[in-house]
This record gives sequence, structure tokens and C-alpha cells, in this order.
Amino acid sequence: MKPDSQNVTDYTNNNTIFMVWNFKDNLEVRAVFNQVCQLLINLNNSANVRFPVSRASCVMGIGHDAWLRLQLPVPLPKELVNFVPVVGDKHTAISSKGDLHFHIRADSTSICYDMASAISDVLDQVAISTEEIHGFRYWDSRSILGFVDGTENPQGKDREFFGMVGDDEPDYKGGSYLFVQKYIHDLTGWKGLSTEQQEKVIGRYKSNDIEMADDVKPSNSHIALANVGDELKIVRDNMPFGNMSTNEMGTYFIAYASTFSTVQKMLNKMFIGDPEGNYDSILDFSTAKTGSLYFVPTFNMIDDFSSN
Repeated sequence: MKPDSQNVTDYTNNNTIFMVWNFKDNLEVRAVFNQVCQLLINLNNSANVRFPVSRASCVMGIGHDAWLRLQLPVPLPKELVNFVPVVGDKHTAISSKGDLHFHIRADSTSICYDMASAISDVLDQVAISTEEIHGFRYWDSRSILGFVDGTENPQGKDREFFGMVGDDEPDYKGGSYLFVQKYIHDLTGWKGLSTEQQEKVIGRYKSNDIEMADDVKPSNSHIALANVGDELKIVRDNMPFGNMSTNEMGTYFIAYASTFSTVQKMLNKMFIGDPEGNYDSILDFSTAKTGSLYFVPTFNMIDDFSSN
């Protein structure tokens, strides 16, 4: 990770809290946002000193409308827009409002809790938390569906290349486009499938995480449609979550990318299909309940924001 960049390229940790906050109407929010910026820098610096082996960090993303309301620099990052729903014949990637997004992670639940608490103490004055998901590492990085998640992620230095803005946006170099969706899984329907049927939906073998050969893998499998080529990758940091009492079992999909257009191509293939109508069959068991786009500025940008 570049020294000035937020921690968008680290590998999945054991515990995560995802929070979405929306500013209240008719309030002055800039002063509180400045405090949040200062707090974000402090939380990350403190974690590096106090818990150096925990890989603890907090990443903040800013939505399009919040960027304008806060009067942050213009022109905006060129692909920072309000996410437009992707509507297929059967499934839709919906759009949901998000002003600020926080991705908190550590190997200790306590660290995540304290970071989330500190952020909430400041933001409660002017904003409402509309989403809070507590993710956890499930076995060997498997989703609740039982398959390993994130195998296609770029590795090593490729994570910076695919996960961070480069020279084509010099004013925002080192930042990242962040897209998130909360998926709820139909586990009853999923468990009604045989292992072989599940494997055909995913495009990988369940036990050993090996991808099916092209002549075996169905064209509407998740692997066939969620990947858009070796030259167009994203850094996924998906986490499973679950609540037995409400029967909400799901995956929080989170993608950091050098361009949002890469994510857009993936969503189009999944929800509309390739060719059209040949949509990702995992969507028959996974429903997108949220969908929002943010920009993750560098720490230098955040420091500038905090003093303006």
C-alpha cells in the first residue's frame, strides 16, 4: 500500500464492521465532517502503534451527494456518481443512498468495536447510521454458501494497480473507487441443491476451490460472469455475516477499484447477462439489498479536508 493511501489493498482480516451514514437534512455538517477526518487519521495512526500485528484499519469512503454538500474539491473524481440500478429481466442491482462508508477491520473484535464507537460518537450529531454489518472470517475464507470467496483477487503489487487510481487522474492518484452491496442469501433454497448443482452455480468445486474447466463450467455460473478479464480486476474484501433470529444470512460485497467502470462491467454481466438474459445464476439465491458508490481519498486529501 502506498504510504499516503488508505488501507484498500490489505488482505481480508478476521473481523469487520461496515457502516453507512447519511447526513440529516437542514443541518450544517462540515464542521463535524472535519472532526471525522481528524478522527480517522488518529484511529489509523493509533492502531499502527498500539496494535502493530493486528492489521487494524478504518477506511472512509465519500458518496457523490455528500462530496457536493461538503463542498469538497471540484472537479470530482471522474467516475464518482450516484449508482444507477442495473436492471435485468429477473434481478436488479438496486441503488441505495450512502453519504459516508466506513470499513473497519482488525483481528480483534474489540478494536473494531472501539473504532465504530468513536466514529458514532462524532457523527451522531448530524447523521444517521442506516447500515451496520458485522462481518467475520468463516473457515478458510468461505462465504455462508460454503465456497471460498475472493480466489480471483489480484495478489501482491497487482492489488495497488487494480485497486487504486493511477496517473490518469493525477488529482486523485492513490485514492480508490469503492462499491458495496449487501446480499441476503436464500439458504433454504441453496441447501436444497446437491453439491454438484451448487458447484455448477458457482463454477468451482466446493471442497478444493478449483475452478471448473471452460468446457465444464456453465456459461451462467458465477465465475463465468463475475470476472471481466485479467486486465480488469478489482480488490474484493467480501465478508459473510449472519443473524439467526432474523434469518438474515449474507455476504457484504465490497470492491476497491482504480475505475468504477470495471465494477460496472461486472454488474452488467451478472444482472443483465452475457449474452443478455444469461444472468449469473447465483442471483437466484442471493438478493442485493443495497448498492452504493463512494470515493476513498488519500490521507493527504483527508488532512486537507479537516482543516478547511
